[in-house]
Amino acid sequence: MPTRNDESKPGALDALHVENRVFRPDPQTVIEANVTPADLESALALAAADPLAYWERAAEELEWHRRWERVLDDTDPPRFRWFPGGRVNIAHNALDRHARSGNKNRLALIWEGEAGDCRKFTYYELSREVNRLANAFRSLGLVRGDRVTLYMPPLPETLIAMLAAAKVGASHSLVFAGFSARFLRQRINEARSKILVTADGFYRGGRVIALKPVVDDALHGVSPGCAETVVVVPRVGIDVEMTAPRDLFYHDVVRRESAEAACAAMESDDELFVLFTSGTTGRPKAVAHAHGGFMVGVHHTFREVFDVKPTDIYFCTADPGWITGHAYGVYGPLLAGATSILYEGHPLYPQADRLWSMVARHGVTSLYTTPTLLRLLMRYGPQYPKKHDLSTLRLLGSVGEPIGAETWLWLHKHIGRSRCPVLDTWWQTETGMMMISPLPISPLKPGSVGKPLPGVAADVVDAAGNSLPPGQGGFLVIRKPWPGMFKEPAEDMGEARACLTDYWNRIPGMYFAGDMARKDEDGYFFIQGRADDVLNIAGRRMGTAELEAALLSHRAVAEAAVIGLPDRIKGQVAKAFVVPSPGLEDQFDGEDGLRADIARHVRRELGPIVAFKAIEIRESLPHTRSGKILRRALRDGELGVERDEGEDEP
Repeated sequence: MPTRNDESKPGALDALHVENRVFRPDPQTVIEANVTPADLESALALAAADPLAYWERAAEELEWHRRWERVLDDTDPPRFRWFPGGRVNIAHNALDRHARSGNKNRLALIWEGEAGDCRKFTYYELSREVNRLANAFRSLGLVRGDRVTLYMPPLPETLIAMLAAAKVGASHSLVFAGFSARFLRQRINEARSKILVTADGFYRGGRVIALKPVVDDALHGVSPGCAETVVVVPRVGIDVEMTAPRDLFYHDVVRRESAEAACAAMESDDELFVLFTSGTTGRPKAVAHAHGGFMVGVHHTFREVFDVKPTDIYFCTADPGWITGHAYGVYGPLLAGATSILYEGHPLYPQADRLWSMVARHGVTSLYTTPTLLRLLMRYGPQYPKKHDLSTLRLLGSVGEPIGAETWLWLHKHIGRSRCPVLDTWWQTETGMMMISPLPISPLKPGSVGKPLPGVAADVVDAAGNSLPPGQGGFLVIRKPWPGMFKEPAEDMGEARACLTDYWNRIPGMYFAGDMARKDEDGYFFIQGRADDVLNIAGRRMGTAELEAALLSHRAVAEAAVIGLPDRIKGQVAKAFVVPSPGLEDQFDGEDGLRADIARHVRRELGPIVAFKAIEIRESLPHTRSGKILRRALRDGELGVERDEGEDEP
């Protein structure tokens, strides 16, 4: 049963709405796992005793042009440098070493368009496509240290462009397809990108979304030296205006290029890509990730958490434009030599079973998705997944925001057939890799992200940095550096750069994640929402995540968000926004009856202290491109604050 809170307790932050059952792994899963319980115990012991030795072993799993001189340079904290002196290129490890080995004929990528068209690439074939574009980039004047902006939908050419830029030694900056011309112009200028890669358009929800006209508009007023060349992928075949000599079609650019290309030997700390994140600072800032540390962290965690097998078909539903798409949609699977799926379109097109249809048709074994998408699919009931054979699935993963016990249990029962482990993972754009997650062999607690992975020194602390006892909510921090951690972009990005001290000085000597969490007696972590989303109502602190979890446990609520609003008497009051499940709203006495029943339900779950100023019924909630609920947009709407598009960055 869910826990309850009353006025005698310190606040909802110390009483997260959870399901108390523990789900043990299937014995066969434990037997077949790459990481056995004994392996995990040994890894945890090594990582605790000598974390640098642990990460050095992880680095040795990959190929380096030159071995590092030391594992970590910590002489200028928090600007830690991983594997200094080492030379490496992530593109070599993601493609070249597979294309030249027994993996060359293994499928690397299965791409499915919204209309059902399909393209497949072996590691050998994908490597040759990347080499052609890398050579084309060099012919166009791209050199080591330059940047390329990608304004691309989920297409094979998106991955090819990312890897080609990396192979040349350039950094890529991916902007979500669909952002406005003004926003794209801003990103191009901030990145100082020499080349822009885009498409004529793409398919989404049965419609053609044109991109090239947005690019043309964005390039009016772009800074001198930026986007001097535009490479256009003809995806949908619409007529587009091509401005000579700036604009070139993709097929014309690569046609005469060799399928063999040299791979730049990069310093381990050289920039691989930049992404923008709101993080702890509000307005989006650019964070960079490096070839060496990012590669080691992503490869190691992907292999261990997703228990990669040679026969796996892995499907990450994330758009390549956000960090999950970068780390565990593109680079992680390729580094591990796995076969992955990329989907172009809307997950509900043409029907609500599109995702389950793809799982069945492609024989997907591992699915990594978001709570937001799962809650959307839950609204349509279990009849859609029941139409398809999902028996190939063996692992289910969640990322992006707290999944909540109700969604976890639905996923486990209806998609995983009460057999597949559900791995709720915690990490961030800034961390670059999974930090806290169960493994397939772990006992699972719905609503928990499990325990820190080996080599990750996560903790829950008070404002002074003191560790808090089990059951008490506080700030989630990382006490020691880790390989995937972000670095500051080059100074040419100016004020757009994220600053490491913003994260490491909030509580001196540790990384401040900006999330609230608690641990239980077994060391399992429960994420309670963003620190800036903690409400202070009449002196009591309440996390929005637990309020939302209680709302979602109501049978008629499909999606929910909670915000805090200023109040003259109480300081803050809570307002809830809920999307009802189809067909269930009619079982109540109109919207007023539904609101009253929801309010009673939440008070039963969390205690009489919890009362919403208002519960607003909506048809939908605003989301970022990565699927997270835009609580800031809801709050700003209530306060009459105008929003800038950049604030919706994932």
